[in-house]
Amino acid sequence: MISLQLPQVPMPDPVVQMIGTSIPLHVLQAQVDADMQVREIGRLRPLAHDEDRQDFETALADLARANKILASHDPRFIVRGAA
Repeated sequence: MISLQLPQVPMPDPVVQMIGTSIPLHVLQAQVDADMQVREIGRLRPLAHDEDRQDFETALADLARANKILASHDPRFIVRGAA
């Protein structure tokens, strides 16, 4: 199967705002939360300390919770983590 990578095209701000107004607020918040948790997962080293391991597992759980909301709205919205 050949995978074709299309270049990303920037969208004008009015288009982004129009899209944002058509998506429910709780889904937009879940998107922000998921992106934040992916950054947090990338920052933590789960094998370093017990506290880091607990924070890592908490971040994974929060990412899964946000992805559940995103997937219920549209499965293409799921955020993939770096874990």
